[in-house]
Amino acid sequence: MATKVLAIRGATVVEHDSVAEITERVAELVGEMMSRNKLASQDIISAIFTATDDIVSMFPATAARKSFMADVPLLCARELSVEGAIERCIRVMMHVETSLSRQELQHIYLHEAITLRDEPRN
Repeated sequence: MATKVLAIRGATVVEHDSVAEITERVAELVGEMMSRNKLASQDIISAIFTATDDIVSMFPATAARKSFMADVPLLCARELSVEGAIERCIRVMMHVETSLSRQELQHIYLHEAITLRDEPRN
């Protein structure tokens, strides 16, 4: 089956800015993105993580490297500080090689980040 490069979005929120909680929530997010989109680690080309200004205890990419993405190029950046935006939020855009169509991809929003979802819920 032919494959193509597509991007999958995801986000989660931590209740507390701690290494343990960021590690847990990033692993959960990446795991759900991989599971629901039938991906193996070798299907992931790269990922860009963003975090809001109130996350300072660790890089989300460091947490991802500890779980599913040890050999994947990763980058962290700051989320724009917009008035009224969700707090303690980690977002990711994962570039993958997949046989799924763009319409079949499942973007994953966990915990309070579900409010960021802009497409119909399954």
